[in-house]
Amino acid sequence: MAIVKMKHLRLVAMGSDREDLLHLLQSMGCVEIDEPSVDPSDPLWTGLSRPDSGGLSAARERNSEAERAVAVLKRSAPEKGGLLRPKPDLTEDQLLDQKAAGQALEAAEEINGAERRINAIHAEQLKLETQKAALAPWLGLDLPLETGSGGQVTIQLGTLPGAVPFETAEEAALAAGELTQLTQISADRENRYCLLVCHSSQSQAVLEALKDQGWSRANLREWTGTAAENTARLDRELEALTQEQHALEEKLAGMGRLRPTLKQLADATAAEVSREESRDRMLDTDKTFFLEGWVPAERWPELEQALEPYPCAYEAADPTPEEYPNVPVRLKNNWFTKPLNMVTEMYSLPAYGSLDPNPLMAPFFILFYGIMMADMGYGLVMFLLGALVLWKKKPGGTMGHMCGLLVLCGISTFIMGALTGGFFGDFIPQLLKLINPESTFALPALFTPLEDTMMILIGAMCLGFVQILTGMAISFVKKLRDGQVMDAIWEEVTWWVVFAGLALAILKVTNLVIILGGVMVVAGPLITGKGFGKITGIFGSLYNHVTGYFGDILSYSRLMALMLAGSVIAQVFNTLGAIPGNIVLFIIISFAGNTLNFALNLLGCYVHDLRLQCLEYFNKFYQDGGKPFRPLTLNTKYYNVVK
Repeated sequence: MAIVKMKHLRLVAMGSDREDLLHLLQSMGCVEIDEPSVDPSDPLWTGLSRPDSGGLSAARERNSEAERAVAVLKRSAPEKGGLLRPKPDLTEDQLLDQKAAGQALEAAEEINGAERRINAIHAEQLKLETQKAALAPWLGLDLPLETGSGGQVTIQLGTLPGAVPFETAEEAALAAGELTQLTQISADRENRYCLLVCHSSQSQAVLEALKDQGWSRANLREWTGTAAENTARLDRELEALTQEQHALEEKLAGMGRLRPTLKQLADATAAEVSREESRDRMLDTDKTFFLEGWVPAERWPELEQALEPYPCAYEAADPTPEEYPNVPVRLKNNWFTKPLNMVTEMYSLPAYGSLDPNPLMAPFFILFYGIMMADMGYGLVMFLLGALVLWKKKPGGTMGHMCGLLVLCGISTFIMGALTGGFFGDFIPQLLKLINPESTFALPALFTPLEDTMMILIGAMCLGFVQILTGMAISFVKKLRDGQVMDAIWEEVTWWVVFAGLALAILKVTNLVIILGGVMVVAGPLITGKGFGKITGIFGSLYNHVTGYFGDILSYSRLMALMLAGSVIAQVFNTLGAIPGNIVLFIIISFAGNTLNFALNLLGCYVHDLRLQCLEYFNKFYQDGGKPFRPLTLNTKYYNVVK
């Protein structure tokens, strides 16, 4: 339950051993390869250069090809299986089998080629449908579309606005030229599609007259034959494309058996990408390469033993305080505190060399969540849901932390629900009253949110005060460890004395302690300040601490507020469900309302709990800014690699 100590690794090895060493480091999963911290102007490093990055581009392309093929099969050949099915196991040798990878890559290329052809068919079909739509208005024209004007006759296809009566346009054309015939082929809401035939000597005047009516020439000269003939040809092409598309879709639907192989390829190429990215951070000479990174101190003996067969030089040194900002952070926690990694990582990892907040936060976070949710039914659902996912799917990473936290908070919620007598609000008493109107059954409760609101409010603020005192104690120990003795005395001890004095004065035991506390509040700025700052420091310290502590403690009233809100909302929905007097309707309305209330509280309690930890608690001692430890490892998406 601490921040894992790291060692700074520097290694020089033969270039011929690079791939074997990269595979070794990836298999062990304990080294983060970092950018070399070398001075390029130093003559010792002038002979080093960056390796060729072509391998990284090729690896990313293969991984993209594999992931694309998996996505295609997900759409074309959906996988049948349980939602919570865990990842299948695979040995490292099976995962990195080059022969299997080559065959899988060929299958991926075939699948992706078929998908690209289907996409091309869709584009071609869209193009042909657009052409059919353009020809549709001219299907009634029994005249080749390429027919053009002759020496004495002008022939033109065009459109008129649908709002213009055809008779008006026809009269305008005849008025401009007697040797004119305007024929309407078809019409829709937008346009009238017409054929114009007139003597060439009158064409200019006729076209001018028609333009005044909104005439627009149709661009159909690229077509040969009639509109009906071209439409029939387009239909044949569309039919051929549709048949080809169906054949490709059937082919893809029958390739679902290749899904495990393709997923294996995706994981193998992802591992290759990780190796190539690490390789890209190294420096090369003609014969050797230089690697720099970080390794957990507890894993160093194991790594040192694994490096013995290779002709290489290395050192693993403890980081200096100046290097702490660059040291990656890994948290080591037990089953109880590990789920809180989700909270810590969401906020910010602690800086290297500081404290791991998870053990210090876990009891408060889990307790506060249970207080805010406080319902046996909700707690039971949370516990069962989290436990089911952990049991069936066995997730890792953030999902695993979230499910673990759901289980712990579910237990806390159930316990607090038992203390307040809540099971989906007052579901059971309301149901029993519907069955028997004379029923007065009520779940036993130590206190209830509606009747003991003031007591719960005071209790919530007392719990908040306990957490704030805990944060001050952690800060006190941390300052003593860092040699900041006077800061620990004037910041933490002073206000402990003030708090103790207030309690003793309220209990009328003695006023001496509060007087001592007041003296210490004044003495601190006078001793540590300079010049006029001593006077302003007294008022600044008094104002900041009094308002700060009061505001922090008052913030814990949200524990009562969310407990009360969740309880009232659940009871309101149960009451609404009971109004019709029908048990079936009651269950439906209560279920719907409690589901909504549960979903809102599930997120709301988490957010408010997170705020209490990060703002009211962490500001007493937490030093953030750590960057996560990301070792070169077999970080797989579809398979669980076993030794």
